[in-house]
Parts: sequence; structure tokens; C-alpha cells
Amino acid sequence: MKKIGFVGLGTMGGPMARNVLRKGFPVKGFDLNPAALEKHREAGGTTAGSPREAAEGVDVLITMLPDGPDVERAILGENGAIHGLKPGAVVIDMSTIDPAYTRKIGKALAERGVAMVDSPVGKTADHAIAGTLTLIVGGDPKAVDEVRPVLDCMGTDYFYCGGLGMGEAMKLANNFLANTILSATSEALVMGIKAGLSLETMMAVMKTTMAWNNQLGISLPKKALADDFSLGFMVRLAEKDHRLAVEMAKSLGVETPVGSAAFDVLKQASGNGLAGLDVSAVLRLREEQAGVKVRMAR
Repeated sequence: MKKIGFVGLGTMGGPMARNVLRKGFPVKGFDLNPAALEKHREAGGTTAGSPREAAEGVDVLITMLPDGPDVERAILGENGAIHGLKPGAVVIDMSTIDPAYTRKIGKALAERGVAMVDSPVGKTADHAIAGTLTLIVGGDPKAVDEVRPVLDCMGTDYFYCGGLGMGEAMKLANNFLANTILSATSEALVMGIKAGLSLETMMAVMKTTMAWNNQLGISLPKKALADDFSLGFMVRLAEKDHRLAVEMAKSLGVETPVGSAAFDVLKQASGNGLAGLDVSAVLRLREEQAGVKVRMAR
């Protein structure tokens, strides 16, 4: 049985680590938050005092952190995991970061005989708890195959996207589109309510046309339309992912006028005190501007 280290036991990482534990793998976890460490201990895991300590003696180290600089610091920093990892180990970074960071970190690890796989995840915190995340994977096929049993503890939908960094590229493209659809959908619903339409009429009509999307069908009814803005996925993290996607597009010479406008919406939401709410709070931003509310009948 492989020994697992896990750095980043937050909203997503905590339940992901617990699902690895439930499948019988020993998991040594590290997080800056003492409460997260205590929850990991209560679930049967052991804890470490640093990323380096979390990496010592493990076969697979998983990182689930907010952004590229956090991952770089946790792995390559003064007390980073690279100083504790043994040759032959594999690092799985499940954060959503710039692919350039992934490849830089992967190069440094390879020089120590450690392989790296990137596997950012799709879906929500509820899916992290259920172990049904979407796994968006990049890396050398041999390393990916080696850690597949560990990945399967956390997700049910698996997609291999290519070499190291390609999982990140796919995740950024995905979130870029999801955020853009959310912004446009919110504007359309608020426009309709302001014009005097009912939400029920709009939903019924849109379900029969090309306007229909999973924001309308799944996400918004569960969150914003039910007046629930508690966390699934924070506005500030959606803003970060979208920024990375726009930057990736720019580096590739791809123009993104529509997506860049959606990024401005996310920045506006963060600046209006919504940064810590679920990303569906983009709807609230449009509601407040228009002076209406869009909610499902109870």
C-alpha cells in the first residue's frame, strides 16, 4: 500500500484527503490551519509540521493549494516537499495554476528523480466530499498510471489530456468558459425579471433552446436561485482561475474579448464584497445593480 502525503487540507483538499484515507491509504497531511489538521487527525490521518515533513517517506505527495506561488513555495521552498521526497516518488498537484508553474516545478523535481503529474479537478466541494470529482490529468503516462489508484479515490470522471501541464491548460479553458456562461446567464435572467417575465417562464423556454446550459440546469438552481451563496467555489478563486486563463490565451496569441469582459465581472464582484461567497453570487451583483431579485418559488 502506497504511503500518501497531502499538502492543503482546505475546502476541497480536506475531503479529498479523507476519501484517500477511506480507501485504505495512510495519509500524512499538512495545512497552515490547525483546525484542518485536527479534522484530518479525527478522520484517521497523521499530521506533519511542514510540507517537507509531509513528504518524508511517502510514495505519493498530493498538493491542493490556491495558486502557483503557493505550490512552488510548498514544493520548492526552504522547507518544501522537495527536501523530503525520496527518488522514485510522484507528486500530484491538484491545484489550478498556470501550466508554466507546473512545468517549472516538474523540472526541478525531475532533477531529484521525482515525477510530477498535474490533476486539477472539476465540479464542487460537494463532489469532493462524495469522491466524485472530475480528474483532469497531465503528465508522463507511466507516472500517471502509477498514481491512478490514488486519483480514483477522489474522482469518478477521468480525462488524460497529455503531457505535464496539459491538465492545467484544460482546467483553465474549462473554467474560462464556465465563468463566462455564468456571467451571461445572470445578465439574461435579471434582464427578464426586470422586463416582467417570471423565472419559471424563462427556464421553461430556455430549456427548449440553445440558451440552455448547466449553470441554468444545475448550478444556479442549487445555489443563487435558492438564495444560497454559501461556498461551493469562491468568487475570488474563480477570479484567479479566469485571470490565469486570460493570461494563457494572451500568451498563445488568442484574443478573448468576451471572456475578458467576464473577468471584469468577477473583479467587480470581488470588489463589491462578494469575494468570499460562492461564484454564483455574480447573479447578486447584477440583481443589486438592477434592483430586482431572481429566485425560485418556494
